[in-house]
Amino acid sequence: MPLLTIATFLPILAGLALMALPDRSTRTAHAVSIAATGAVFLITLAIWARGILAGDFAQVEEIAWIPAIGAAYRLGVDGLSLPLVLLTSLLFFLSALYSARIGERAASYVVLMLMLETASLGTFMALDGLLFYVFFEVSLVGMYFMIAGWGYEERQRAALMFFLYTLLGSLPLLLAIIGLYLGSGTFDMRVWVEGTALGGLPAMLALIAMLVTFAVKIPAFPVHTWLPAAHVQAPTAGSVILAGVMLKFGTYGLVRFAYQMTPEAFAQAGQVILAFGVVSALYGAFAALAQSDLKKMIAYTSVNHMGYVVMGAAIAALATEPRIRTIALDGATLQMVSHGLVTGALFFLVGMLQDRAHTRGIGDFGGLLGRVPWLGWAFILSAFASLGLPGLAHFPAEFQIFLATLNGMPWGLIAILAIVITAALYLRAIAGVFLGEMNDKWADMPDLDRREKLVILPLLVLTVLIGVAPGWLIDMIHTTMMGLGN
Repeated sequence: MPLLTIATFLPILAGLALMALPDRSTRTAHAVSIAATGAVFLITLAIWARGILAGDFAQVEEIAWIPAIGAAYRLGVDGLSLPLVLLTSLLFFLSALYSARIGERAASYVVLMLMLETASLGTFMALDGLLFYVFFEVSLVGMYFMIAGWGYEERQRAALMFFLYTLLGSLPLLLAIIGLYLGSGTFDMRVWVEGTALGGLPAMLALIAMLVTFAVKIPAFPVHTWLPAAHVQAPTAGSVILAGVMLKFGTYGLVRFAYQMTPEAFAQAGQVILAFGVVSALYGAFAALAQSDLKKMIAYTSVNHMGYVVMGAAIAALATEPRIRTIALDGATLQMVSHGLVTGALFFLVGMLQDRAHTRGIGDFGGLLGRVPWLGWAFILSAFASLGLPGLAHFPAEFQIFLATLNGMPWGLIAILAIVITAALYLRAIAGVFLGEMNDKWADMPDLDRREKLVILPLLVLTVLIGVAPGWLIDMIHTTMMGLGN
């Protein structure tokens, strides 16, 4: 049974079925959304149960598409993509549950979300360069309309900024894909990841093109400026998908394309890439500290945390010992997953707070912990995870990245300062919103309802589970990364 194909296209088929139904009421639309995304999540668990192969792609599904140019419909998973596939299906399912509160043009909203899930899963599972680019670009359309149609006051400007940045930023990737095709005579990414398609100057030019695209998508400093506006103006589920899933297109591409397909050029540019990672980590933390809007603050912490992933990839390229390379890649991939869980939880919680108060300003609250303990303690746990507290999801990821940095390129450890800054900004947010004297304006604020608890609890449980016992996830990642590290 082609589970990868079913998981990829079930969401968009459900969306098309919804459009064909005579009853496209709000209730029907959300029922279709929850059923489809829930089914996809179960299918991805079945894909996980089938397992992956050491050093190779597993469960490959392949059909001829454009034989004359060597393009085919190819899907597969490995230890880099499968964790992101599981993360994607979970976040879309929880987003569908959360979005059941949306009544305005619900059917259109659901169709966009389901199209976006298909594009996201396809991006992570595609093994054909041309197919990857198609999925990569389709995702931009879905997120553009989600922000523009269901965002906040300045949604049109934010959506346009997001679309132009990411569309123009993805054009260099198309040139790199064409270069890889000319060097290999195929669009088969299994051939490209052997790292022999391009060498010398062509490889360096392809690497530069890839870095431009993926830096915008990550986003890394200084091409990050679209991110805060997009997050602030996006609906809550849009922010969760953007941070938890779509930012990973950039870091996934950095490892899958730049690191694997142009390895020699990547190693030559490793010091520069590491510097951009360090600067992004520090800049994101300091910029987040300066924010008074909770959503914008969390958006900037994404720049910080994705900077660590860039560092991990750069250290892997620069390290001379296979063991250090593997540790760096394990940590970078684990950081992608943990960031999706933790930041997804934080955006959900800020959205729940905004639903009640219609504001996100830290200074507008105070003393809410006694009034809304579920929301408060969930935010505190997620904030502690985001600042890298041991026993929570970010710690094992960041520890491996910094351990590899210490053994490979010690000057990169100045990025540890960002952890201190992140701790300061989250403690400030916790104190301003949940501690101290309660603002009487919020005396009647309700705590999380049953649906909201169902949305947030899986993320909190996984955050603790990965922090306390990360071995089950690291083993999955390590199956592939030990091959890339040699």
